[in-house]
Amino acid sequence: MDRVYNFSAGPSMLPIEVLEKAQKEFVCYGNSGMSVMEMSHRSKDFEDIIFGAEKDLRELMDIPENYSVLFLQGGGSTQFAMIPLNLMNKNNKADFVKTGQWSKKAISEAQKYGTVNVVASSEDKTFSYIPKLDSSKFDTEADYFYMTLNNTIYGTHIPDSKIPDTGNVPKVGDMSSNILAERYDISKFGLIFAGAQKNLGPAGVTVVIIKNDLVGNAMDITPTMLRYDTHIKEKSLYNTPPTYSIYFAGLVFKWVKQMGGIDAMEKINKEKAALLYDFIDNSKLFKGTVDIESRSLMNVPFILPNDELNSKFIAEAKSKGFVNLKGHRTVGGMRASIYNAMPVEGIKKLVEFMGKFEIENK
Repeated sequence: MDRVYNFSAGPSMLPIEVLEKAQKEFVCYGNSGMSVMEMSHRSKDFEDIIFGAEKDLRELMDIPENYSVLFLQGGGSTQFAMIPLNLMNKNNKADFVKTGQWSKKAISEAQKYGTVNVVASSEDKTFSYIPKLDSSKFDTEADYFYMTLNNTIYGTHIPDSKIPDTGNVPKVGDMSSNILAERYDISKFGLIFAGAQKNLGPAGVTVVIIKNDLVGNAMDITPTMLRYDTHIKEKSLYNTPPTYSIYFAGLVFKWVKQMGGIDAMEKINKEKAALLYDFIDNSKLFKGTVDIESRSLMNVPFILPNDELNSKFIAEAKSKGFVNLKGHRTVGGMRASIYNAMPVEGIKKLVEFMGKFEIENK
């Protein structure tokens, strides 16, 4: 069977070159005589894999030396608890920007450990825009300022140019669905995290980038496995990490470097997004659901005039090899997730199909 164009929000499409490389090395990695999945995480071979992956990620994202890079487990959702347990440690309060389901979950988790101040929200319009941030509402005594940088479900994002100045309050960014897809100045943040299953590789590993001066003051109740200093001290090898997911992420890092790095990926992603948004904006049948100034480069939600047409489009698209286009239940319609691995060709063919569908369903 031929491969389809997979528009899933995650786990998502992966670069074919990386899949083929992993396939080639699946049974025997290098001269080790074994698969990475059989390899001891204490072995020299695996140390080369994990430390090589860290080196490449630091280079790609221009991560300063005074930041640690961690490869953890538990997905982004575990970070919702790990962050307050480690950072909400001085005044027991934090500022949050509520822009979707994932920030709502992060808020709910943080409220177990301290006071949450929601400085801005777009919930009034089903999170279809990024709210304006009024610095007068920021708490200067907050232990951190939390933002979801890309909203997978609702198709909005906060680009680097719109990261607010929070003074001495460290910023935390959930970059799960746009890491390596657009350039951010890491030095603006105290902590960034990203689950793997969108732009980094298969599910199983979560990348955390944390400024070292934020480490070491975890709450007394914090379990050993949920302390950042535990994993920094042991270089992400305190216990058996998700070895194969780290190996695969390392292959993705090398692929991004071969593609020209993050700046080159961002240029390609802007081209892909423009193709799709331009068609939607000029269509008399399809309609976008996101405020134009807030649109994500990674996740593009759109709708048709009624549920019947939405269902027809999704079914016909699947028959043509465009899969996982059904939108989240809170938005409805469709959502095309166009992460780094989605080629420009995939967007051109989708737009061509959408054009034919519009003609046939006027």
